[in-house]
Amino acid sequence: MDIGFTLVAQAIAFFVLIVFTIKFVWPPLLNAIETRQKEIADGLAAGERGRSELEQASKRSAEALSDAKNRASEIIAQAEKRANQIIEDAKNTAKSEGDRIIGGAKAEIEQEVNRAKEELRQQVSILAVAGAEKILRKEIDAKTHSEILTAIAKEL
Repeated sequence: MDIGFTLVAQAIAFFVLIVFTIKFVWPPLLNAIETRQKEIADGLAAGERGRSELEQASKRSAEALSDAKNRASEIIAQAEKRANQIIEDAKNTAKSEGDRIIGGAKAEIEQEVNRAKEELRQQVSILAVAGAEKILRKEIDAKTHSEILTAIAKEL
């Protein structure tokens, strides 16, 4: 009977161990496993959400970068257009200023030429009168002399 009693005692002890394990050990283990599964599932879901949000953020950043590049190229085009317009305005202003200066210089040269001609006429008339006066010193009076000078000045 040794084997039978030992076998029964071992079976009872095994049954008590199983009941004890089911009542006291198994529920905390299952709870820990379920908690861990839930944490893993939450982590995977959060990772999936993060990946999805990262893709969306990448798309938004690519769109924002594209918009910024388009705006930058528009601004550059406007700046180049404005620069060309400023250059054209400056050229036109410089040309009109140059034309005005040239016109002023031509007028000034013409005035100088006229002054020089007038001065030359006066000097020629003075020389002519001086020569004629020496020749005709005694024959013409002062009134006649001034009339002759005026006539000669007009002719020159």
